[in-house]
Parts: sequence; structure tokens; C-alpha cells
Amino acid sequence: MRALIDLNVVLDVLIRREPHFERSAAVWRLVEDGRVDGLLAAHSFTTLFYLYARQSSRERAVLAMHQLMRVFGVAAVDRTVLEDALSYHWTDFEDAVQMAAAERAGCEYLVTRNAGDFKPAVVSVIQPADFLAIVEG
Repeated sequence: MRALIDLNVVLDVLIRREPHFERSAAVWRLVEDGRVDGLLAAHSFTTLFYLYARQSSRERAVLAMHQLMRVFGVAAVDRTVLEDALSYHWTDFEDAVQMAAAERAGCEYLVTRNAGDFKPAVVSVIQPADFLAIVEG
């Protein structure tokens, strides 16, 4: 099973954001254990670095990026993905890029806590708890 993991799920783990930490960490573990082929969109790394460095420090952000690259694959964000994202005509371009990257990478799911932001969905959008139920059920 291949899934693109949205920024909010990764941030839940990196900064131990409650009440979401446990479910998001469980999704992370599925990827880390090889039970799910988990990807992050390429542009997510730059956004995560910026946000995490602001929350903690640059040094910790560098370590976090290395950890992310050991665990997650990278879904390309190239001209085609950006053009696909623009064709969705969504208000939030970043969400559209996430969706287009997931589609181009052949993902079955996009795991996010903001499922309502991804409509209409090209790839199935799912909350962490529901994703865990599918994989573990």
C-alpha cells in the first residue's frame, strides 16, 4: 500500500502535537516498519524544515530532515505536478500540490487530518485513525 502523508501528520510527530500525536506516530511507525510505502511530497521537506526550525532550532531541523529521509520516500514535485495542481482550481494551492504529487506517485491514499481541504479528491483522502484501521484491520 502506498500513501502520501500530509504535512500536518508529520508535524504532529515532530513537535508532539496533542491530541494528535499518538495516531500520527502510529502512521509513521507503519511506514518505518515497512508495512506502508509512505511518501512525502518533495516540497513538504522545505516547509517542514522551516516550521520545525522555528519551533526548535536549525540543528534539530537538520536532524529531523535526515530522519524523515530515512523513513519516507519522496513524491516528486515537478512541472507536471504543478500544472496538475493548478488544473484542480482549488483555493489552497499547497493542498492541490499534495494531491497532484500523490496522484503522480501512484498513491492509493493521502493521509491528512484536514480531509475536507482535499475536494474533489483524485486520490482517496483519509484521516490517520481511519488509515490505521484499514492497514491494521
